[in-house]
Formats: sequence, structure tokens, C-alpha cells
Amino acid sequence: MKALPEEFEESALIGSLAGGWGFEVELAEYAEVGFGSYHWVVTDGAGRRGFVTVDDLDGKPWLGDTRESAFDGLRRAFDTAVALRDSGLGFVVAPIPAGGGETMQRIGSRHTIALFPFVEGQAGRYGGYDTADERAAVVTMLAELHGAPPAVAALARRADLGLPGRRQLESSLQDLNQPWAGGPFSEPARRVLSDHAAEVAALLAAADRLAVEVGTRGSNWVVTHGEPHPGNVIRTDESLVLVDWDTVALAPPERDLWMVGTDGGDGAELYAEATGHRVDDGATNFFRIAWDIADIAVYVNLFRSPHGRSEDTAEAYDNLARCVSCRP
Repeated sequence: MKALPEEFEESALIGSLAGGWGFEVELAEYAEVGFGSYHWVVTDGAGRRGFVTVDDLDGKPWLGDTRESAFDGLRRAFDTAVALRDSGLGFVVAPIPAGGGETMQRIGSRHTIALFPFVEGQAGRYGGYDTADERAAVVTMLAELHGAPPAVAALARRADLGLPGRRQLESSLQDLNQPWAGGPFSEPARRVLSDHAAEVAALLAAADRLAVEVGTRGSNWVVTHGEPHPGNVIRTDESLVLVDWDTVALAPPERDLWMVGTDGGDGAELYAEATGHRVDDGATNFFRIAWDIADIAVYVNLFRSPHGRSEDTAEAYDNLARCVSCRP
């Protein structure tokens, strides 16, 4: 995120790190990385660095539709990540527990803070993997993740085969003949959604049909990352690691696998050899479509709400325009 979070003071971050983690910040540098959470690189007097994530509980619809339910969902996600790391999965970049053992803390009613180890390496960019070897390495990591022991799986929330933000998106589709007045991108967003309303409605119908198929097939539900795209992979000198665990949940393996191109080819065979699970095309298509719908819903909700013009909202509008026409 380019802009700082609303209703948040950096001094609160420094005080929370000192009181919760005993981390006395000498330098805090805002990191304009990712989309959805806010990040700082912090350094203490001894030169030790950490990576801080601040989350806005109003912007986590897949975790809950209230601040309290989103807080509980985020806490369970981070607790699961710590359990995965402690079970021996060294590629899991999990939060550092605070002094009381909690994986994150509340800052006011709207925000949370978590401290992560600082990882030296090169982060990827959202999109396809650069090489077959890198894709194969991520598939191998996912096979290990999906084999997490029952004690760890018991901590994870269960992914909903419903569509987060669906109610708001359907309301928006029904309200395309009235002006939207949330801010500078409201009317452009209404027009672009109107131009592709039939395609978005078709996506919703396809997701409904596929959700029924996935729900009745009885596929084994495993611990999934949720977003194992290249942007969440860091290449260190020794190996690859996975970051951004707020989406971790129990789900069919295809929730992860569609992002690494396992719908045919060597990736699918590698995963099958490692786990015995054959990639299901219907489940792959469901999670691919559900991802698009969730993105569209988030962007539409943003532009129907009060907002200003910034680098973040301009990027969100470009993303919306791309998303609404991305599935033939």
C-alpha cells in the first residue's frame, strides 16, 4: 500500500512493539509493498530488524464481516502459521509471538499489529513464475504444507465455499442505473461494471455451480496458504520462503494449486507423486473464479464508499477494470 492507514498513528506502532514484544524502535521505515496490509521495517538500537504488519479490520471481508469476527479470523490465521513453522515447515514466515504468547495485538478498535522476522532476499512479483524450477519448488512446498498434521489443521479456520462480498456485489449490479457518489472513482467504477455486468453475473452463476460440485465431491480438505503467487515468495540465498499468511485456511488443495499452474503439465504430476492427489479441474476452476469475484467485490465496495484520489485508489481502479473482463 502506498498510503498510510486511516485513523492510525505511527507512534502507536512504536509503543505497541515496545510494550508487547520488548522491541525498542530506533528507526521505523514505511514499506510500500503489497496490497491490503500496511508494512514497516523497524530497527532497534542493536541493529536488529523486524518486519511489521498492520491490518485494517474493516478491509478483511474473507475473515469476517465485523471487526470482531475479522480479528478472530486473523488471529487464527497467524496462530496457524506459527504452528506450521513450529511443526518443521521452515519455509513458513510466521509472526514472532509477543511476550504473552499472542501472535498479534489490537491497536484501537480498527487495527492490529504483528511482528515478523526480517527476511533478506528478493521478493517476486504477482503473475506467473519465472522458471519451471521455481514453480516446481513452490509445488513441493505446497505438498508439504497440505500434509500438515491434524493438530495444526485443527487451529485453522475452514474456508467458506461462499463468495466474500457477494451481497455487496449483487447490490451493486442492481444499482447500476443510479449515480455512485463515494469519490472520484465512483462513477468510472460504475461505468466499467455496467459494461461488464453480464460477464460478472455469468461468473457468479459459474461459481455457484462449481461450488456445489466441489462441496459434494468429498475431496480431502487440507491446510492451504490461499495466495501462493510469486508476490508472496521470497528468494533467499538458501531457499524459497512463503509470506503473507492471513489467508491460511482448510480447503481443497486446488485453492492453492490453481495459482501455480498445476492444471495440466509437470506441476500436476509432481504434486500427485508427492501426495497421491490428482488435481481436480472443477475445483481448480472454482477457486480461480472465486478469486476474481472476491477482487471485484472488494474494489466495487471501495468505490461505492467514501474515498479520495491516491496511488492506491488509482491502482485499485485499474485492477477493477482488468478483473471485470478477465474471464471469457
